[in-house]
This record gives sequence, C-alpha cells and structure tokens, in this order.
Amino acid sequence: MRVLVTGGSGYIGSVAIERLLAAGHDVVALDSLVRGHAAAVSAEVPLIQCDLRDPDATRAAVIESGADAIMHFAALHLVPESVINPGAYYQTNVAGGINLLCAAAEGGIKRFVFSSTAAVYGEPKFLPVNENDPKEPINPYGHSKWMVEQFFPAFEREHGLNWAAFRYFNVAGATEVHGEDHDPETHVIPVALQVLQGKREAFTVFGTDYPTPDGTCIRDYVHVIDLADAHITALEKLGERSLGPINLGTRDGFSVKEIVDAVERVTGQTLNVKYGERRPGDPPALIADTSKAQELIDWNPVHSTMDQMIGSAWAWMQAHPNGYDD
Repeated sequence: MRVLVTGGSGYIGSVAIERLLAAGHDVVALDSLVRGHAAAVSAEVPLIQCDLRDPDATRAAVIESGADAIMHFAALHLVPESVINPGAYYQTNVAGGINLLCAAAEGGIKRFVFSSTAAVYGEPKFLPVNENDPKEPINPYGHSKWMVEQFFPAFEREHGLNWAAFRYFNVAGATEVHGEDHDPETHVIPVALQVLQGKREAFTVFGTDYPTPDGTCIRDYVHVIDLADAHITALEKLGERSLGPINLGTRDGFSVKEIVDAVERVTGQTLNVKYGERRPGDPPALIADTSKAQELIDWNPVHSTMDQMIGSAWAWMQAHPNGYDD
C-alpha cells in the first residue's frame, strides 16, 4: 500500500513512517515544516512541503503522492497556545482537515486514519473514558479535533471513504531513530528529561490542588511505537469497513508526581522540581477505556510501561542531545 503521511516530519508521523517502512509499505511524507524536522523523515521517503490551509496546494500534493491511503497527523497541538490563539487552531486543524478530506475524495482515496485526541472529552464525568461518552472539549485544540471527526460520516456516505479517528491519550517514548524534538517542548516526560540534560533549570508541576490522590493531574500514557502500530493495523482493517473513533491508551493513569518519581528511578538522577498554578484547559484526569481498540483491531500495547517509555525517551535524548540538529 502507498500511504501519504501528513505531519511526517513530526514526532508521531516520523515514527509511523519508520514502522510503515518496516511493514513493507510505500510512503510519501507531507509537511509544512513550520514545526517539523526534515531530518526526521527517512532518506528514502519523498517529502512534499505543503500547507494544508491552501486547498489547491493540498489537492496537488495528494495527486502527486499517488497514495492509496492517508494517515493525517499534521496539526497544531499545544493546549495552552490554543487557548491564547484559537483562530490559528481552527484554521490549521479544521480548515486544513477539510481541505485534505476534499482532496482525498477527489483523488479516490478510500482509507483515512485521523489523529484525534482525548481532549475531545474535556473533563470526563466517569473514568475510564469510553468512546461514547460526552464530547465536551474545554480548549480550542480539543474542539478543533472534535469538529474534524464530525466530517467523516458524510465523506463515508458520499465518497465511500473508510475511516478511523484515533483519540490519543498522552504519547511518550522513542525509537532508536526517532524521538521528541519540539520547540517549545511541552510534554511532561521530555520536559523533565531536559532538566536532567541541563537545558532547563527546573521541572514545574502545574497545579497541586486537583481532585486526585496526590493533587496533580493524572494522564494515561502510551508508547509511540504502540500508537504507530495501531495505525498500520487500522489501515488493513479499513479495506473492509470504517472503524470510527477509537481510544488509544493503556487504561493506566499516572499523576505528574508519579512521573517525577519514575524519571528519577529510571535515570538514577534527582530532578529539581518547582510548583506552579494550574494551566488553563487542563482537566484533572484522563484515562482510556481501550476495549474498542482490543475488539476492532486486536490492539494491546506492548511497549507502554512507564519505565519503557521514559527509558527509550532518555536513550534517544542522550544519543541526540541537540535533537535533529536542524
């Protein structure tokens, strides 16, 4: 299968490409390179530079790719930034998403895997969160992803597009080749590890008064390899029918304080920790019900212990102290 991977120079997209190639697929990457890294794209993979907000450029890129299927990772994804600058998130994530869907329909593409988020649930009333639970996003990032999800049934009905929308919980870890290199970095594990690298003075815990056992936010973490492999399995299943929205997590929740303890345990170093106020748009807890992923794509994460995720991320950051050096 020939797969167009949007956001292919980003963290998850680059790992998806690595795993697609290992599985024997042909791959074309698409990225605006505004925040991605060209060096993260495997040398044998064509890279089309394109801004999905431009419908004509998007249509041309999809035609040029010659793809049979699309994995759509390209998006803005910083929750605090989305609160401050919501327009950019709706322009990039929503308008860009509809442009890509229209291009896929015109190009006769019948398989489409969308990178969504657990942020569509907002502050869930029950845990773990099921796909049928209310979608009440509390920030523009989550809202933008929920808006795009709602376009898919119409494209399935009118154009025969089979689709899956994976609602990611917190993605972490690295392969030997690909890891996290964001600017700015906001993800908990790499931020903590950057303190140990001497790139930050301290690790800040945002909020200690949440209604959780230790007062800090609880999240469900999943290894990026397990996440990428779910996408590849979904592509195969989409040859039969749509899968709809699916949670990707582990059903295990870790608080920020527990992450601090795990980082110190895995690295053998002491982390300088400070405490700050809550960030806007952060729900107290998010934990996935993954039964639908198990049922529809026979997916069970095998790399997603906390020690594996921190250990692989730390190994990559030590081997690449300056990220992708671009």
